[in-house]
Amino acid sequence: MRPQTRAWLGQPALERFWRGVHERLERNGMQAKGRLSLKDVSDQERDAVALLMGRPYTGPALSIALAELDGQLRSSAAERGLIEVVVELRGPLTDRPALRDKRRAASETVWGSARRALHERGLDGLGWVVTWLDDVRRGGALARLDPDQGARLIVQAVEALAGVRPVREPAVTGRGELAERITGTAHGLDDGTLLARIVLRGLACAHDAEPPRDAWARRALWEAAGVTADQVSSTVLTYGLMPMGEDRTARHLRERSLDGAETHLTLRDLRDASWRLPEGLEVYICENPRIVEVAAGLRCPRPLVCASGNPTTVVLTLLDGLVSAGARLAYRGDFDWPGIAMANRMIGRYGARPWRLGAADYEEQVAAARSRGTPLQPLAGTPVAAGWDPELTPAMQALNAGVQEESALELLIDDLR
Repeated sequence: MRPQTRAWLGQPALERFWRGVHERLERNGMQAKGRLSLKDVSDQERDAVALLMGRPYTGPALSIALAELDGQLRSSAAERGLIEVVVELRGPLTDRPALRDKRRAASETVWGSARRALHERGLDGLGWVVTWLDDVRRGGALARLDPDQGARLIVQAVEALAGVRPVREPAVTGRGELAERITGTAHGLDDGTLLARIVLRGLACAHDAEPPRDAWARRALWEAAGVTADQVSSTVLTYGLMPMGEDRTARHLRERSLDGAETHLTLRDLRDASWRLPEGLEVYICENPRIVEVAAGLRCPRPLVCASGNPTTVVLTLLDGLVSAGARLAYRGDFDWPGIAMANRMIGRYGARPWRLGAADYEEQVAAARSRGTPLQPLAGTPVAAGWDPELTPAMQALNAGVQEESALELLIDDLR
């Protein structure tokens, strides 16, 4: 375009006009059709548009047919159509309808692949899957990838979730082994990878938990689904277990128990164990390591396992082995909503006996704490019905006080003695 022509077309009086044309062309799919409307035009804007279109205009509003504008430009000193002029004056145009169609097609590539993979692996009927897919879609990370890459990633995530099937009875799997089977590399599910983040979000939905925010929470969530980083770093704290037999784990536990010492067992230890237990053995389960510490110090005779909060794979593996060998379990946790939810799972899974975990126990422990002047925190979160005692949840709602397990330390130690 000749400099003088470009300068005239680019004058300040036409700046708002061309901005509107640029916007309209993008919405039109870069087609010179439809009309541009401008309101509250100034005298200078009206005069400039009149000269451009070769006709007079009156009033505070203008309506310009883009097809007419295109023809006017072709026959003018510009000597080119509307699209070329707008690109030269305002920069590149984006075909928005085409871009929407492209994004829609890309989305269907990704989420269609996800739906097919979920159906093939029998996960599409699970309620948490809908929540998981919505979370991943809203996160937008897959939308920023090439569609084929996004589809491959979401299918790998489905395969990972199908491989661990978080259904409260996880089979132990190494994370590196799972990653290699799905991605071809043992590092495919390492912390920080997009695939690991998507899978963890799925596990959080499946376990009705918050997405993990730190390394400890990520590890705990993997382990809750039966996926371990290795078989030696994660342990379960025990005291007083005296299994019969001559395997390495049985001998080690007996020696430590006779010495009044606690024992940390790894998954590797549990793999080597062949449980033979005294008939009718009852094993007590607590959440807080302080209970184990005091019990060991006093050489309490009853065996104890510490779940350390939400039970991880190594904890569940030990308890599975004990129950399979004929042991009965007694479970104790915190009097708060997460504690009640965990107790529901443990009691439901193992048929465990609630250990000082009834409504009367709660009321007694609240009264004792208040008489000692111990401050109690109000209950937070959504109330959870206690499956073993219908009176417990109403009592907790009425008193609105959380009681941690160690608050009943003396009572628990009396039972263990």
